Amino acid sequence: MPALVSFRSVVDPTDSDFLGHMNVSRYFAACSDGVFAIQSEMGLTADDMRRGRRVSFAVVHAQSDFRAELTAGDSIRLETSVVAIGSKSMTFRHRLFRTDGDKLAFETEFKCVLLSLETRQATEIPDDVRECATEWLESPA
Repeated sequence: MPALVSFRSVVDPTDSDFLGHMNVSRYFAACSDGVFAIQSEMGLTADDMRRGRRVSFAVVHAQSDFRAELTAGDSIRLETSVVAIGSKSMTFRHRLFRTDGDKLAFETEFKCVLLSLETRQATEIPDDVRECATEWLESPA
């Protein structure tokens, strides 16, 4: 499966909840960063969002599985791939690993629409973005 390493970090004690493991919100924050990283690799950079085409992917559906706990001090790596490309949507798979032992801790699929930042409506994915996305497109099972 082709994937982009879209985020790296170390779990900070402030990322943990009162149970001592990484808070759910931190998992999704890492994945949000992952979407921005891969869309930038596809040509939808921060500058393009602000002053260019004025589009960005926005999550409309998420399906997630928590596989293993993460705690303060764990080094983590997020890998992002593309599962499906539609006319106005793209589905991303995020897999969060504990770097020590390469243990899968979390995985989720984000279905995202390409949102016009002007109209706040879904818009067609440009051909250049679609072409770049195929670099991380998973092969059918």
